[in-house]
Amino acid sequence: MMVKLRKLTAILLIPALILLSMYMAPAASADAVEGDIIVILGEDLTAAQKEQVLADLDAPADAMTIQVTNEEEHKYLGSHMSKAQIGSKALSSAKIVIGKPGSGVSATSNHINWVTNDMYLNAMITAGVKDAHVSITAPFDVSGTAALTGIIKAYETTTDTQIPEEQKQVANEEIVKTAQLSDSIGAEETTTLMTNIKEELAQNQPETREEMQTMIVNIANNLNITIPEAQLNGLVDLFMNMKDANINWNAVGDQLEQAKQQFTDFIESEQGQGILAAIKDFFVGLIEIIKGWFS
Repeated sequence: MMVKLRKLTAILLIPALILLSMYMAPAASADAVEGDIIVILGEDLTAAQKEQVLADLDAPADAMTIQVTNEEEHKYLGSHMSKAQIGSKALSSAKIVIGKPGSGVSATSNHINWVTNDMYLNAMITAGVKDAHVSITAPFDVSGTAALTGIIKAYETTTDTQIPEEQKQVANEEIVKTAQLSDSIGAEETTTLMTNIKEELAQNQPETREEMQTMIVNIANNLNITIPEAQLNGLVDLFMNMKDANINWNAVGDQLEQAKQQFTDFIESEQGQGILAAIKDFFVGLIEIIKGWFS
């Protein structure tokens, strides 16, 4: 009975979480001073699918548009996923808006059923993306792993910034491995674990693989998270690759802290308090419904 109640509670919780995410997502700005809007379209979209994703992204008619190809997807994901998983068509699409300095990074998605918004956020920070809001979509439900390729390409085009190749590779590796880990331990636990590991790496760089594994295990234990053995090896590989990549760890730490502060500021704002009150009312009603079942 308790398992069923937990599942039902999770299902009923979805509207409240959606409501919160709608209010937290920053509004896209087309202010050229702070950054243009750029749209990324999968090269293999049909005309009808293109029209659909442009509507989903609420893309302005005059937005700069670039294409991401299936070859590019295989280039960055081929070492981490099978050819069958990547597929033969580039369909994932996105919109990126460059914000003012210090505005931080954020992500929202639609028709993405494997990679979470927080996973995109973490991978974007790893790649060196900053001060940008990204929307990801597809014409139908897809895993979402390939979208990061287009996001990085668009960010480089918009900001005239060249992200080092090894940084792109490790960011795509992070997307795949965190999504795989979330299947085992849960998306929220995975995001918390990855964020805590990155925060530690921003302060302390283990020299050896053994030291890296010890650090990851200790962080997981402190969070009461058990990492499956096979995926622990994959995480150690990932973070060793991160350590050896050309990543500005001071910037990573700053971006992670900025993301936390944005959440804190929102929660403490009048708007955030109103949303929390609405969620509280939702749970009060939920509890009354559950009580009624046993009456």
